[in-house]
Amino acid sequence: MANMVLPRMMAYYGSKWRIANRYPEPRFDTIVEPFAGGAGYSLHYPELNVLLYDTNEIVCSVWDYLIRATQSEIMDLPLLEEGQSTEGLNVIQEAKWLIGFWVNNAVCAPRKSLSKWAIESIRESDGKCVNFWSAGCRDRLAAAVTHISHWKVKCADYRECPDIEATWFVDPPYVGMGHYYMKAGKTVDYEALAEWCGVRRGQTMVCELEGAAWLPFGPLLQTVNARKKARNEVIWLNDRD
Repeated sequence: MANMVLPRMMAYYGSKWRIANRYPEPRFDTIVEPFAGGAGYSLHYPELNVLLYDTNEIVCSVWDYLIRATQSEIMDLPLLEEGQSTEGLNVIQEAKWLIGFWVNNAVCAPRKSLSKWAIESIRESDGKCVNFWSAGCRDRLAAAVTHISHWKVKCADYRECPDIEATWFVDPPYVGMGHYYMKAGKTVDYEALAEWCGVRRGQTMVCELEGAAWLPFGPLLQTVNARKKARNEVIWLNDRD
C-alpha cells in the first residue's frame, strides 16, 4: 500500500520504525497514533492522513517543528563538534531538541552532546552516518519533511483523540517499562486503556510484550534489543479477518 517509507525522524526509545512492516497495513485513509513517540508506523505510510497524539510536550514540539519545517530549514541546522553542547547552538529550542534526539540512540529525552558511540560512528562513516546527528542524517531528514507537511500533532492524552473511523496504532509504554520514558512517574491505567481500545471505530492494533494480560494479545514476532536480549512482541487486533 505504501508508496514510500520515510526514515526515522527522531531516535526515540521504543519506536516501531524497524518492525512496522510486520504489522498489518492500514485499511483506512487516516492513521491515529495515540502514543506517538517516534511515530514509526506512520512513517511507513506518510501519504495518508496522520494524527499524532502524545503527552510528552518535547516530543510533540519536535513533531510540530518537523511538520512545519522546509527542506532548506533542516539543511541550515548546524552539525555538532565533539564536546559541543546543543545549548550553544544558535537555533530555536525545538531544533535543539531535534538534534538532541540524534546525539545518542533510542532515548526518551533529548541529550546535549554527542555520545562516544555517535562520535565513533560519524568518524568511521566520514560524516555520512544516518543513525546519529551528522551530514548524512540531516540530508535524510531534509528530504523527508516535504512528505509530512499534511500531518497533524497535538499534545494531549489518548482519551482526547477524535472519535473517528481510522487505523489506530496504539503503542503505549509496555507494562513494567514505564521507567524508560521521560515521565517515569506517570503510570498507565491499562484497564481503562483496554476498554478505550475496544471501542475504537475502524482498524485497531495494540502493541505489547509477551506476558502482558490487559488485552488478549497474540504473538507477532521476536526482536533483539540493543543489549542483545531477545523479546517477543505481541499484538491485539480488533478484527483478525
